[in-house]
Amino acid sequence: MKKYGKRMRLTGILMTVALQLSCSLAFLSSCKRQSGEAHVTSAESKQAKAMLQGIWIDQETEEILFRAKGDTIYYPDSVNQPTHFRIVNDSLLLAHSSYPIVKQASHLFWFKNQNGDVVKLVKSDDPNDIFSFEQQSAPSPIVTNQLVKTDSIVMYGEQRYHWYIAINPTKYKVVKTSYSNDGVEVENDYYDNIIHLSLFRGAEKMFSSDLRKQMFNKQVPSQFLEQALLGDLQYDQVDSQGFHFTATLCIPDGGSCYLIEIIIDFTGQMSMKLLVN
Repeated sequence: MKKYGKRMRLTGILMTVALQLSCSLAFLSSCKRQSGEAHVTSAESKQAKAMLQGIWIDQETEEILFRAKGDTIYYPDSVNQPTHFRIVNDSLLLAHSSYPIVKQASHLFWFKNQNGDVVKLVKSDDPNDIFSFEQQSAPSPIVTNQLVKTDSIVMYGEQRYHWYIAINPTKYKVVKTSYSNDGVEVENDYYDNIIHLSLFRGAEKMFSSDLRKQMFNKQVPSQFLEQALLGDLQYDQVDSQGFHFTATLCIPDGGSCYLIEIIIDFTGQMSMKLLVN
């Protein structure tokens, strides 16, 4: 009977622990659900988004900055791509950037740009301002090059060589992120190029290949390469190492470039190295 009583007490203790554990898990689960529901509810301010609808003008310069329609911001410059936006926790979220909102009402919108300066906007009440947007067609990617072909004959030793370069525009889009005069992030689309390089020894083809910017991922940082264009390829010289060419990768409309040396040796093998950036 004593052993039976001990087993009963032990069973009771285990059942109590199990019940307490079950309640604790249920409580945690309930907390997570409530926390998740609260997060979803506060994820975006519909009221703030509704107040932002319309055309907004810089209070100081009286320049039209953007038009908010639905969940998209449109710019008067047709080169700039429309941008999806959200308003979360008193911040305007555009693409990859967040701008703290300083003051917002139905007729005004103040926020801090990337430099920390306060941009003060007022809502337009001029119905003619709509024409700054409605006259535009859909933004088209910018073509930075047209088909360019160059070739030349080179003598080295007693051999006659012929190189051929063709720069071919493509439909591959490169998105460049920049900032407007007010410090607001905008995106422009450009078309990249593919460059064909061929090298012949007399009638013998030594080398022939299409060069794409992804081939330079060991010489150029990935973040730069993502927004860069393969712009040009030029012949430099021939020596005992082989034929030297220089490829140019640049950020569109900017001064930042990488120069990559391409060497085709006399067996037709290609090698690359960074010249300057």
